[in-house]
Amino acid sequence: MRIVIDTNVVISGVFFGGLPRKIIEAAVYHRLEACATAEISEEYRRIVEEMIRRKQGKLRQDVFSVFIESLRFVEAVSKVEVCRDPDDDKFFGCAKDAGALYIVSGDKDLLNVGNFEGITVMTAAEFCGRYLRDI
Repeated sequence: MRIVIDTNVVISGVFFGGLPRKIIEAAVYHRLEACATAEISEEYRRIVEEMIRRKQGKLRQDVFSVFIESLRFVEAVSKVEVCRDPDDDKFFGCAKDAGALYIVSGDKDLLNVGNFEGITVMTAAEFCGRYLRDI
């Protein structure tokens, strides 16, 4: 199963754990395929650096670096305009280009879209409850 993971879920997973960490680990252990574009990966890295600079949370570098290595990178081709915040459109574009079925996010702008061209947005809790119960 291919998914796109929003930055807030990645940050929660690598700094704080919980269900977001479960999703990150599922990607690392190839139980699902997390997809990203270069722009999304760069956003992950930029926000991680900002969190470190602000001394917010405890970075699990072992989790983050292995997660980045496990990503399936896709070329950003689709230009999607569906979100209230245009910066969030890149997640839908990535999902469309990767053939991903889900975007996992805690961002209300993404969650409010709900479904777009066969791509469903759900929270980490919803995703884990549906697809990672036994992992």
